[in-house]
Amino acid sequence: MTDSSKKSLRIGEICTVEIEKAAHGGHFIARHEGAVIFIRHAIPGEIVEVEITEAEKSFFRAEIKAVIEASKHRVQAPCQYAHPGGCGGCDFQHIDYAHQRQLKSEVIAEQFARIANMEINVEVEEVSSPLHWRSRFAATTNHQGDLGFKETRSNKVIPISHCPVLIPEIDFQSIAKESISANSRVEVALSTRGERTIAISPVRSNRLEKNPPVEIIEGKTALHYEVMTSSETLKYQVSQGSFWQSNINAPATLVNAVRAYAQVREGDHILDLYGGVGLFAKALLGEIGSTGRIDLVEASPTATRDAQQNFRDYGNVSVHRGDVARVISQFESADVVLLDPPRTGAGQSILASIADMAPRSIVYIACDPAALARDAGYLRDCGYHLQSIRAFDLFPMTHHIESIAHYTADTVSS
Repeated sequence: MTDSSKKSLRIGEICTVEIEKAAHGGHFIARHEGAVIFIRHAIPGEIVEVEITEAEKSFFRAEIKAVIEASKHRVQAPCQYAHPGGCGGCDFQHIDYAHQRQLKSEVIAEQFARIANMEINVEVEEVSSPLHWRSRFAATTNHQGDLGFKETRSNKVIPISHCPVLIPEIDFQSIAKESISANSRVEVALSTRGERTIAISPVRSNRLEKNPPVEIIEGKTALHYEVMTSSETLKYQVSQGSFWQSNINAPATLVNAVRAYAQVREGDHILDLYGGVGLFAKALLGEIGSTGRIDLVEASPTATRDAQQNFRDYGNVSVHRGDVARVISQFESADVVLLDPPRTGAGQSILASIADMAPRSIVYIACDPAALARDAGYLRDCGYHLQSIRAFDLFPMTHHIESIAHYTADTVSS
């Protein structure tokens, strides 16, 4: 963008634009006099009036003031707090559900084309109803002790009395009426057995501050989940500080997809990186048999303790606590590698180490399409190509997407 185009827009300026496409991260892209503008609460094809709210180095941010020509996909948001200046938890409540998933498919394709120079076409599959799917959440109390969620790109807490994406059994209304200290982070989880845990901790004043102490004010330190897969029911212990998927249908959906891609054989050695409490490892135990083995690597102390508990009766599973980048050097080979890295992805070094093990199959679970596309390029450079990809709408009404990609080694020509 040129200097002149930057000067063409000022904070507070009102302009009329046409929305071009969805951008990664829940925003939509428009242009005005050569300037790129990122806008929330819009839909591609709409003509809208916006107010410029922020000026970044190469683009602007704006909020919608009025919809002049609405998309046929625009609907009334089911939540009263889902609007500009309101709760930042949901990005797409103003869009009909089928079109939400179509836009997410387009975002994945755009990320792969732009970052990895790969053309893919993937359908974002429906996993649950668009409302009443979330069984875990983290909220915040404001200075007065009112419970709510933060506004987008702000620390301002929007107090709420109900949240339609939560499963009704979690009973947000009763939690909101609890006497909770001001400026607290409130984490709530409901297990498949109906156990509810509420944990509170002081809000960190900055990112460098160490994790503050957590107090559980309701429930136990660990919950118990049952995952009904296509062939069996799996049981897990998940402590308050351990990661577990928030969509009530996500664990079973992901397990079934990973099984189908991994194609594990009896006697296989599986390396489960960023393995958490062992969701995928436990699902594959029956397929490797007594002659196979699994090495699970996880950095979280809480999750590794849960994994050790979940595999206490299995002598062929080893749980390794530590950062994957450090621990991975312990392994020279593997038949199948699973990896479910954080949002930033695995990165070039770790993927090169995986490729050096010459696994038959690599199954990559990703919560960020941009990081997945970048890592697909790294794996391609290491001799592994994308065999297949599936995407799942584990977070309806938001921009978040979960993908599972299957990679195999390139065929060597004779």
